[in-house]
Amino acid sequence: MEWHVNKLTSAVKILVVDDQPLVVEELCEFLESSGYRCVPCQSSLQAIERFNDDAEIGLVLSDLHMPDMDGIQLVQELQRLAGKHRVFEAIMLTGRADKQDVIKALRAGIADYYQKPINLEELLEGVQRQEAALQERQKNLHLGHLNQKLQFLSESIDDLYQDLDKVRRSPAAVRDVLGGEPDAAEAQETPELFSQLSPRQLDVARLVGKGQTNYQIACELGITENTVKLYVSQVLRLTHMHNRTQLALALSPSGSAVRQRVTAH
Repeated sequence: MEWHVNKLTSAVKILVVDDQPLVVEELCEFLESSGYRCVPCQSSLQAIERFNDDAEIGLVLSDLHMPDMDGIQLVQELQRLAGKHRVFEAIMLTGRADKQDVIKALRAGIADYYQKPINLEELLEGVQRQEAALQERQKNLHLGHLNQKLQFLSESIDDLYQDLDKVRRSPAAVRDVLGGEPDAAEAQETPELFSQLSPRQLDVARLVGKGQTNYQIACELGITENTVKLYVSQVLRLTHMHNRTQLALALSPSGSAVRQRVTAH
């Protein structure tokens, strides 16, 4: 069949666990003929060892009733070992159709189960479904890691902007670094009303004062438009102003009269 050829490139390995060697052999032979690489195990303890040693194992096919540790306990131990940085999908095989066992397995996070004697074609369809589910989970895990890195980078950039702003707003620090006297722009005093703002809130307020839109401010500061809106609302609340126009007037050189009226209230 055509899907046999397609599956020859499967990157995922299947951990096959059963205390009956003949069952393990039959399952591995069938799955390997369908393009999967299998890791055969005849006990839960051996399965734990193999899982730990091989990061390419993404599917676990396990018998339920085994000595030492049953299939549910095995999967729970593998979940503990995997933690938050590794994902896998598990399929349970059982010789007894005990409803309570099935419920227990599903509650433990086992994705599917099949009753022995196994219908191999049905099992293959189930394996293919779980492989697709695994790929989706791996993608989400990867995106989650990327989001964490981006958040860290964003926070680092924000800290850097704040540090730069502190230097920019300190004429003495600028003179120490560059030498000479501050120019007219540096000498211009920020209205007292704005002294309570954080460096980033002040950045946003100044750009509003220049007549920039939320989109332009977002591009200049490297933050989202929604974050800009949040900063603008914070600035308006802290300075007791009603709108952006009032804020812009208060920050303009000719806005001293407006500032005096605002601060008088």
